[in-house]
Amino acid sequence: MPDPRPVSIELDDETRGALQKVERQYSTSQQLVQRVRIILLASEGKSNKQISQDLSISIDMARQWRNRWASFAPIPLREMSVSERLEDAPRPGKPSMITAEQMCKIVALACEAPEKSGRPISQWTGREIADELMHQKIVERISPRHAQRILQKKI
Repeated sequence: MPDPRPVSIELDDETRGALQKVERQYSTSQQLVQRVRIILLASEGKSNKQISQDLSISIDMARQWRNRWASFAPIPLREMSVSERLEDAPRPGKPSMITAEQMCKIVALACEAPEKSGRPISQWTGREIADELMHQKIVERISPRHAQRILQKKI
């Protein structure tokens, strides 16, 4: 049976300041802000149940992020930022069919003017870039939407 007492979270001034800075940033996602608040409340000695009630979240969520933070405690803040500590863990799934080399070629093509590839357009669209990637045999198949998503992430 698991220990009913939650993992203790102790924060030094630098770490507390970094958490508060992330919490106050305008561009921080609400998901990340909520995780920061869990850690800040945990450092005040609140139980998972109290945190779940204060933030209107499940006890399991409070426990998960408290434990995740505690697992990274030995790593200095300069080596792993607050955001990195509180980001989602990689999820299982089908491995990417696009290699790193192909990814580089896709980005390089997108950085070139479409006229250089013989396309009568001034800017790349998802459909045009997908067609050109298959035409140049960089990839065997790719949907316009997937090509567009790759470029939005990389550029």
